[in-house]
Order: sequence, then C-alpha cells, then structure tokens
Amino acid sequence: MSDIERSVLEVQQEIHERIARHDPLEQTLDAIVDWVGIMMPRTLVAIMRFHPNTNSLRLLPNNRFSDDYFWAMQNVPVSEDAGTCGRAAFTNKLVITKSIQKDPSWSRYHNIAKAEEVHACWSTPILTSKRELMGTFAIYHHAPVTPTAETQRYLTLGAALVALAMLRHRDTQGLQAFSEHHQALFDNHPYGLYTFGLDGCFQSCNAAMERITGYTASHMHSLHFNLCVEPDYQAQTQAAFDRARNGEAITYETRGIHASGQLYFIDVTNFPVTIRGKIIGVYGICRDITDRKNQDAELRLLKRGIEASPNGIVMADARHPEMPMVYANPAFSEITGYTHSEIVGHSWHVLHGENTSPEAVETIERGLRHQTEINVELINYRKDGTSFWNHLRVSPVFGDDSRCTHFIGTQQDVTRQKAQEAQITFQATHDLLTGLPNEASFKKTLHDALAAHDERGSLVAMCLGLDGFKPINKELGHPVGDQILMTIGQRLTALIMPKVTVARLNGDEFGLLVPGYTYRNDVIQLAERILEHLAQPIDVNGQMVHISVSIGIACNGAHPGAPQELIQFSRLALERAKRQGRNIWQWYSSHKIEHSRNSVNLRHDLHAALNENQFEIYYQPLVDAVTGRMRSVEALVRWHHPARGMMISPGEFIPLAEQTGQIVPLGLWILRQACAEMADFNAHRERALPVAVNISSLQFIRDGFLDDVRRVLNETGIPPQLLELEVTESVLLDGTAPVIELMETLKTLGVLVALDDFGTGYSSLSYLRDLPVHKVKLDRSFVEKTATDHRFAAIVQGVITMAHHMDMIVVAEGIETREQQQDLARRHCDILQGYLFARPMPLAELKKLPDLLPVNTAK
Repeated sequence: MSDIERSVLEVQQEIHERIARHDPLEQTLDAIVDWVGIMMPRTLVAIMRFHPNTNSLRLLPNNRFSDDYFWAMQNVPVSEDAGTCGRAAFTNKLVITKSIQKDPSWSRYHNIAKAEEVHACWSTPILTSKRELMGTFAIYHHAPVTPTAETQRYLTLGAALVALAMLRHRDTQGLQAFSEHHQALFDNHPYGLYTFGLDGCFQSCNAAMERITGYTASHMHSLHFNLCVEPDYQAQTQAAFDRARNGEAITYETRGIHASGQLYFIDVTNFPVTIRGKIIGVYGICRDITDRKNQDAELRLLKRGIEASPNGIVMADARHPEMPMVYANPAFSEITGYTHSEIVGHSWHVLHGENTSPEAVETIERGLRHQTEINVELINYRKDGTSFWNHLRVSPVFGDDSRCTHFIGTQQDVTRQKAQEAQITFQATHDLLTGLPNEASFKKTLHDALAAHDERGSLVAMCLGLDGFKPINKELGHPVGDQILMTIGQRLTALIMPKVTVARLNGDEFGLLVPGYTYRNDVIQLAERILEHLAQPIDVNGQMVHISVSIGIACNGAHPGAPQELIQFSRLALERAKRQGRNIWQWYSSHKIEHSRNSVNLRHDLHAALNENQFEIYYQPLVDAVTGRMRSVEALVRWHHPARGMMISPGEFIPLAEQTGQIVPLGLWILRQACAEMADFNAHRERALPVAVNISSLQFIRDGFLDDVRRVLNETGIPPQLLELEVTESVLLDGTAPVIELMETLKTLGVLVALDDFGTGYSSLSYLRDLPVHKVKLDRSFVEKTATDHRFAAIVQGVITMAHHMDMIVVAEGIETREQQQDLARRHCDILQGYLFARPMPLAELKKLPDLLPVNTAK
C-alpha cells in the first residue's frame, strides 16, 4: 500500500472518529474537505448547506475561496438555472459542468466564476437515507475537465461522509436541545421537582424544592426523604413511596420539617422512572400547601363561627337583578322561622310587612344601588306573621376585579332591647309611681308649647300641692302615702281634657298645663272641679283618708317669660294659697310679676354665687348685759354680688335659698367657714369666743346633718363646746321627737343648741320643757315694744324668769338704745346683741375689738 493510500485511510478513519466523538461540525467538515483534497489534488472542494425556509443553498465558510465568491454563493436558489449546485439540489442527482462559461445555468454567476478562475464544477446532492436534502458537495477545477469513474466515487463518498456528519450533528443538537429543555423545565418549575433512587434517597432537586425544604440540593443529595418528614407522617410517606417504586403513580399529602424546624404541609405526586421497561428510580413533584391548609382551616372555623353566631347572617347575589339570597345561617332560620331551603333563592323583601318603615326600606335600596354600607333598624316579619325589630347591617363584597359580587347581611333581633329602651325612655320622662309625666317632661312640654304659642289662646300652668300630706305619710306609712299619690294622679287624669297635660312634679306636687284657654273663668271652673273631686275621701285598704289640695295658677298672657318662670310663678301662687288656709286656689297676680322675675334672676345668681365663692362671713358680738364684755359672736352671711355689691340683704336671699333648696349647701358652707375662721381666731387669743351659726330648719332636719357637723368639727379643729347652733321653732313643724333626739346627740358631742326668734312662730311653752336647748333668743320685735307696751314687757319678763328656772340663758336681740340695755339688765336678761354695741363686721375688724365693749361706744 502506497503512502498516499495509507494517508487517505488514516484521514478517513479520523473523520469517522470525529463523527463518533461529536466533534464540532465545522472541524469535521474541514477534515472531509482535506481528505478529498488528498485524493483529488489541485481541486477546490465546496460544501453548501440547504435552508428549507428559503429553499436556498449557502456556501459554508472556508479558506479556499475569496470573500467575494463566498458572498456570491449565499442564498443560491434550488433551481435548474442556478448553477451546478442549484441544479444538483433541484434534481437530487450528480450534475457535471465541463465549462462554466458555456453553461447557461451559470449565466448569473459567469463573472464571479471568471474572477475566481474556476472553469468546471461537479456537484452531487447531500441526501439522507430517506432522501432528505441537506446540501450539496461540489468539486471545482481551474480548467474544463470531465470526471472519471474514480473521481465520481470520491465525490459520492465525500457527500456521504458529509451527510453522516450533518445527521449526527443534527441528532446531537436535537438531543441536547431536548435535554436542555427538560433541564430548564426541571430547574425553573414553580413546584418542587426531585428524583429518588430506589433506596428513597434524593438524587437531584430543583430550586423550588430548595425553597420548600430550606436545604440546598447538595445537602439533600443522598439524604433519605423521611429525614425531611414529620415523624407522625413518615409511615404514610414511606408507604406512598413504596407504591411508586412498584410502578404506581400516587398523589398524597404529607407534612415536612423545614431546615429551620418549621412544619409545613405539601401535596406530593410520585411515579416511577422507567427505562427500557425497568424501574430505575422515582420521580417526585410537590408544592407547599401550608397557606391553603391554613386558609381551609380558617374557612372551616369561619363557617363554624357563622353557623354558631347568634346573629342571623345571609348572603345575597349582587350580580342578579333580584339579588336573591344564596346562604342563610341557622340563627337566621331561628329568628325568622324560614329554613335554609325556604329562603335561598328569594329576595329579603319576604321579611317586609305592613309596619315595615318605607324610609328604612329606601335606605336599604339606596345602599344596595350604591354598593355602600347599610346600618338600619326596621320592623320585619317572621314566617308565622309575627313581627320583630331587626337591626340590619349590610356590607358589599368585592371580587378581585373590584366588582361587587355579593352582599353579606347580619341581622339581630333587638325587640327586647327596643322594649327596654322604650321602658328607659318612659322612666326618664315619667314618674314611676303614678305613671304620669315627671317634672323634666312637664318642662319640655311647656317649653314646646311656649315656642309654638300663637294668638289662639294663652297657656296656663297649675301647681297643685297636697295639704298635710307629710304627717299622713309619716304616721300611716309610705305605702299609704303612695296609694294616695296614685289615686290623686288617677283622679286628675280623669278630670282633664285631652289637650291638658298632667304631671307629678316632685313629692306631693302635681302640675297641669292648660294650652289655648280663652276665658279666665274656664280655668277657675277647672280648678274648682279639681278641689271638689280631690277632696273626696280615699279608701286605702279599708281606711278612709281625707286630704285636700291647694292650687297655684299662673299664665303667660301678661308676661310670656320662660318655662321655668311660669312654673315658679305657679309655685309662688301655691305658697300663697297654703298661707291663706289651704284647699283653695290662688291666681298669680300680674302686678307682682316684675318682683318675681327678679326673684327668678336672683335664684340663678344665687346658684352662681355658691360656685364662685361670692359669700363672706360677718360676725356680730354678743355681750354681757351688765359689763359689756364679749361673751360670743354670731356668724352672719353676706353676699358680694358682682353687679349689686352688698345691696342684697340676707332677709332677701336666705328665704330664696330655702325655697330653691340651695340653703343646704349654703348653710354647710357657712358652718364650715365660720368654724374654720373662729378656730384660727381663737388660736391667737387668751380667752376663746364661742361662735353661733344659724341653721335653717330644712338643713337641721335633713338626713346627714349630724354627719356634716362631725365632719366640720374634724376638718376645722374647733372645739365642740365653742360651737353653738341656732334654730327656729319651725324645726318642730314635722314633730318634736326626731328633733329632740338630734339635739340630745349634739349635746353629747358638746355642741350647744339655741332657740332663735322665740315667740314669733308657733311657740309653745312645752317646747321649753322638752327641748334640750341651753339658750333662748328673744326676737327684736319684743325688745322694741317692751318700754311702750306693758303686755310685751310682761311676756319678756315671763320668758326671762321661766328660762332661768329651767337653767337657760336668755339673749335679747336688736338692742339699739341705752334705755333698752338698762331695762333688760334690770330684768336680769343675760346677754344682749345689737347695734348699741357693734354692727356685724368682717373677721379682720373683729380681731381689732377689745373684749370689753362699753355701751356708750355704740356705732
């Protein structure tokens, strides 16, 4: 064998090895070209590749042709008139061109062929075994020449080798593309993908699996799957793997353990990996379903909560024109009587009835139209026709596209609450004993009537007070008193006309409001009928009780005023009726309106004075009748009015405070202030002076007064024996027993009690015998007339003598002349008080007085 033949065989063997090794196609094709060049020297070998999409041939790059020729041989049509290669590809046969310049099919390429100095071309198609065109294999000569049988064989062999190389390259590329596609799918799949060996150990996994487990792929390699499974689920997971290993595809749920220790749920699909009929492993697909499981649990919990809710819950389809209900919970059925199947598919109008508020229905319809929140209370009807108050709340439910898909409504049966609210409202505006409107409601009605008042008539307010009710209430007991009040309320209700309002104001007071009266006599006749009917005896458990009423009448005709003023005027008229003998009516006189109006204003100012500390304590000394030495002082309140200064006398505002009940807080302030100031005053004196404080009968008999005294003594530190409480005989009007008991208790504390203004009220000599008082004060009216009227002188002398025999001290008030002082001293009166010695003064001036006050220094 020659060296050339040996070289040809070696190169051919190398080509086959290159094809087997999957060397780059370009290198393999170059080797084939070189191999043909060895066998056919002084030739140019050209390989053109077929492109089906353009049905053209393209010369592959090589260093044997010029660049111009290379670019001219791009996109050569597969056609009979496209040169040797184009015709070979078109006919799928060997084509031999002896002279390129004489061949008409080369007409478009004559110039480039001449420039390239090629004169002959032999070309054969490159075909697969299935006659698929892959390109052409051509040999160029620099002179016209015809191939021999041997050169044709080389040409055919070269084309076959190129076809083999191209096929192997295409198959390799296809397999690689498939492998890369598979790998990309494996790597980028959103679910966790992995492979197991038959032993259950991980062989590979993707990035999603790393995210799910928290482990890297390298850490999981060769790791058994049960090491990543929660122990309670390992047996189940192993059983599923065994079934997949035995050829079954299976889907199941299990619970894994994250690298951080966190537990999670996964949905798993396992199936066998089979090659040539043999199972070599198990493939797995999984996804984390923890959120879904949690959502399912939440949905189940929500459903149980909705079904267990005491409130009715329904859901309606917002996309349907009728908005039918699609769900109702058991509470809805319990409230309405409709079962789930009976209500689903129906509109909630089925709950409406004759008393359902049209306004509430319109509110619901408007909310549904505008897809807004609805909160309304309305009357609905159950299946059996009974009504109930429904507190309905409706909310729109929006989908992912922001469109309203449903409405969810919650309803609550608030019938009982409504009844309770009505009861509370009634209790707030009515007297619970008689069922009549109370004073607040009466004032509201009066206010509305005054606001709507026109020329059709005047308004009349009547204030009725029961005569002698308090003794009956105490002696016969509160149940009897309550029965009397109820009977009076019933009789008044039966007497009045439909437009007349009757109310219980407080205690034993009732009020009537008569609107639109025209004639005064009509009102008087009504008052007379009231007096007559209420004077009839009342049967209380077989016991006949007689009671009368007094009536005060006021109208707004002469002076419109405010509601409170009209009520006050009627009460003032009631007070006059009681003073004139009771069981009568009194009409408030118009000429006293301005005075009463001032009183009304003063009541308001008095309330403000208490809050703004406008009061001050003045002190007036009480002196020894003979020596003029100070024995004690009396605390007297003065009002620094912001507008009227000191012009309002105690004789004006003290009765007013008693009428309004403000005397209690005012009296407590006087007591505390006087004790505090005198405690400080006495701390700087060698001889302490007692202080006397006037106590209103309303304050004295009030529950809690004794506790107030104890508290003031503790707070101020004044010794009890230096405190004297002055009361008038009016404290005895409601009985002596509780008053005596209270005075005895005060005496035990060390606090003394004096009887003020003795002889001006309902004086009884038995009071001096029974009351534990240590001092009586003669009113100034007796002192003024002692020198001119022997009867008054006899009374004064008698009181002094009597009091001394009962170990009591006697004080005479209003001493203004020396003659009065000398006369009372001769009658052995103990203590004197009046302008002859000193006027009431502030504490600062009291501190400047000497103990001895000579009578000739009176101011």
